[in-house]
Amino acid sequence: MLSATGADAAGTRAADAKPVVTLSKQQAGKGGDITVKGSGWRPNTLLMMLICGQSTPDRGVVGGTNSCANAEGRAVTTGTEGDFSKKMPVTEPPAPCPCVVHVATVTGEQATADAVFVVAGHPVAALPKESEGGRLAVLATTRLEGDSGILTWFGAPPSRQLVFTVGNLGSAPVKDPVFRLGTAHGVFAPQWEERQWRGTIESGRKAQIKLPVELTAGAHGDYQVSLKYGSKVLAEQPWGVGRPWGVTLFWILLCVVVPAAVFRIGMAIVDKVRPRTSRTPVRARRHPHPQPDDVTARLPKLRRAPGPAESPAAAPATTAALPWFTPDSAPSENRPTTKGHS
Repeated sequence: MLSATGADAAGTRAADAKPVVTLSKQQAGKGGDITVKGSGWRPNTLLMMLICGQSTPDRGVVGGTNSCANAEGRAVTTGTEGDFSKKMPVTEPPAPCPCVVHVATVTGEQATADAVFVVAGHPVAALPKESEGGRLAVLATTRLEGDSGILTWFGAPPSRQLVFTVGNLGSAPVKDPVFRLGTAHGVFAPQWEERQWRGTIESGRKAQIKLPVELTAGAHGDYQVSLKYGSKVLAEQPWGVGRPWGVTLFWILLCVVVPAAVFRIGMAIVDKVRPRTSRTPVRARRHPHPQPDDVTARLPKLRRAPGPAESPAAAPATTAALPWFTPDSAPSENRPTTKGHS
């Protein structure tokens, strides 16, 4: 069992090695199958295997992936040491042979490898001749510059600039070269568009070129930008595009706001058309609290006995007797007490 340090060292050696592809058969007819093995790839990397026509290991896939049998391609993931083994069916590519089995990374840093393969019974044609004049080649690693704005978060088309340095390896200058930029989503074939660069690249000179790249509205996921000059693919650059979460948020809010608005409108209509009944207001049915003066007026007034200076005749005649006393039950001074005689 490898230790963590040993695993890292093995991954570093696999990353530094040049990718290699070998085939179980050098020739097979349509309907058969071959086993493709590889080594020297980055560990745990997704690869795509294709049978391509008009291709050689020296010149690569001359016509790009349009010369490959894309529908019958196979995907494979490398192991921890950067190797793999996978069976794939033999099919005829859309372009004539010479043919190769083309293996390329799908995501991350671009890496490719080709192995010569003969599709039995498939037409063979000579490769197109290279131009004897100016010949451009990419001298440095390509990169994408720029950033997405707030509108991209709401579904606007993502855009970048593909920056690369090319050198003129031919004997004649190249004036106003026309490049072709292709954008591919996942394992699908790229969609090509022409981009012209204004300027002249003399023989033996180099120039830095920036070309705009734009995707469709709402695009997200893993894309790959390809650069082609003439019939040769010069470079390929991966591009990871984030999901436009603003669109998702908009639909969530729409699903919440619209039902709430419909409910409020419906309740307003129901309240408008329902019949009205005459009822006594709640306040009218409530009994008012009695006032202190009213309570005092209903209480009986006490009758007080006349004082020494007052005569019984001077007492007010309107004084009412207490309800719990009667004239016969009032105590008298001449009535003997129950204690007996003293």
